[in-house]
Amino acid sequence: MGAKLQVANSPKIDSAPVDGLLGVEHSLAYEVNEIERHVHNWERWMTEAAVAVGETHVADSINDNQASFQADGGNNDWGAWIQILGSSDTPVIAGMPKFDLHRMLVVGHEHNNNLYLMQIAFGASGAAALAAGICTEVTLFTGGGNTEVGPIEFLNKRLDAGTKTWARVWAVGQNTGTLNFLFGLHEYVG
Repeated sequence: MGAKLQVANSPKIDSAPVDGLLGVEHSLAYEVNEIERHVHNWERWMTEAAVAVGETHVADSINDNQASFQADGGNNDWGAWIQILGSSDTPVIAGMPKFDLHRMLVVGHEHNNNLYLMQIAFGASGAAALAAGICTEVTLFTGGGNTEVGPIEFLNKRLDAGTKTWARVWAVGQNTGTLNFLFGLHEYVG
């Protein structure tokens, strides 16, 4: 092996200053900082707004309210989309321009020991976001009696604050099937 070339003023990657999430998107430093912020971050849990305002405000922090969202499945099919984040619900922490949903806690369900499917979509409407592929999917199996499910971890991409968020469920093999839940989100500086 030949000698390594040393160039003056070219710091090693482990000692070079970087901008993290405020730097070049998808660069190594950006990606490492995104992972770091996803693992070590503040999490906020959201509930259905006590006083909703159209499509702008549909979610409150659990500090303000503890009412759960309720989605209802169709006749062994997807139920209607419900909005779970309005355009003014994020940022929860002032100055955070990005967010991602991270976890869900099921606090009530209509059918015991049943498979539920959930789609969570991000955009102007649930249907439009689903058609564009801007969604994530979650599956869960309810317990019996008072047994609840969660928290369930799931993934989605970071989104711009103000992105409307929608959810719908399918209680497999059932004609309707409610699912009550809260969700947690992370917010980011860039």
